[in-house]
Parts: sequence; C-alpha cells; structure tokens
Amino acid sequence: MLRLLRSKTFRRGLRFGVAASLENLAAMRDLRIATVIDAGANVGQFSLLIRGLHPQVEIHAFEPFPAAVARFTRLFAGDAGVHLHPVALGEAETTAPLHISRRSDNSSLLPINRSQTVFAPGTEAIGTVTVPVRRLDAVLAETALPRPVLLKVDTQGGELALLTGAEGLFPIIDYIYVEVSFVEFYTGQPLADRILDYMQAHGYRIIGIGGVARNDRDQILQADLLFERLTR
Repeated sequence: MLRLLRSKTFRRGLRFGVAASLENLAAMRDLRIATVIDAGANVGQFSLLIRGLHPQVEIHAFEPFPAAVARFTRLFAGDAGVHLHPVALGEAETTAPLHISRRSDNSSLLPINRSQTVFAPGTEAIGTVTVPVRRLDAVLAETALPRPVLLKVDTQGGELALLTGAEGLFPIIDYIYVEVSFVEFYTGQPLADRILDYMQAHGYRIIGIGGVARNDRDQILQADLLFERLTR
C-alpha cells in the first residue's frame, strides 16, 4: 500500500478501485520498452503499473468483459497513449462464451473448474456472456508499434491460443510476459510445459520470473515468465 501511495499514477488508480499489479514490478521496472500489448487487461491493473513505470509507453489493452471495460475506460480517460480493444483474443476470428468469475479477473473463455475455486475461493463462475474473439495479429496488423514491444499475456488458460493468434506479430514482439500454470485451473488449459515448448520453438528464451502463486504447502501453482526474442 505504501508503494501505491507514493506514486501519483498509482494513487489515481486507487480512486477508481484499481491497484497497480505490483507483483510484476521487479520484472517490469528496468525493461526498455516503447509499446505494451496488455492481453487480458481486466480493469487495468497491469496497464496502470506500466503507465507508472514507463510514462511514455504506448499501450494497447484487450479486455472483453463489459464491466471491466467500463472501469478501464474511466481509469484511463484522457490518456491518449492508451488504446482499449473490447475483444477477447484467440487463434481464430469467432464469438465465444466468456465464463464470468465472481472475481472478474478470473473470467475465462474456458470453463472454470474445481481446482481454481479450491485454490481461490470466491472465483466460481456466475454466468456467461458472448464476446467477440479476434486474432491479435489481425487486430494490430495495420498499427504502427514502436519498438521494443512487450506482449503481456494473462488470459486464464487461453494463453496458448492467444499466442497462436499473435504469430504474425512475432517478428516485432521483443518480449513476451506470460502467466503459466502447473495445475489445470480451467478445463482444457494448456499447462506450463506446453507454453515453454511453444516459446522455445518460436525463438524466445526465458530471461526472468515475475509473480509466483503458491498453495498452502508452498508448491508453485502459477508463475509469470518473461521471454526475450533471440533474434531482434
């Protein structure tokens, strides 16, 4: 809380009920970036952290849940460097049901299963809403993205599908910061080993670890991994 209160940008977030995602501070603080693609933006926690750390960065945020979109929009009203795209991201252009969690940042295109609700009580599904799903490389195909570019991916089990739909942008994406899970929290969710294999196969190497989630036995269940493109 003290870190949040020291920053004017972070204090503004608190007025809108949004806390910057300080668990990602160490991984993001010294990264040299000019553009951030915030996939799975929710109400703006990660975008707010980036704006506080890197005030000149251009941000393209993606969030399909209407209530989260509304709060994100209010938070960044008047910031010409933040662009919100109210769509979900995947490997195909379609529509799909978004499974809404009681805690909206746990909503997913995949069904929420019991492992998630045991680990984080209060995250059970409370309904669905149909949302548009787009490929990232289609949405941003004609957009100038100043480099270096960071793609942050936190889509509650949809990470591999999103990355597949972003492959057309890989030549200009310098860093990828992706949440991986070692337990299936969402039905059909690809786990960490598949994400790691995919990243290596597409020319990225791991260079850091951000936030880590553990259970009450101190086992790591999730981690945010930072990858760098080998040929830049």
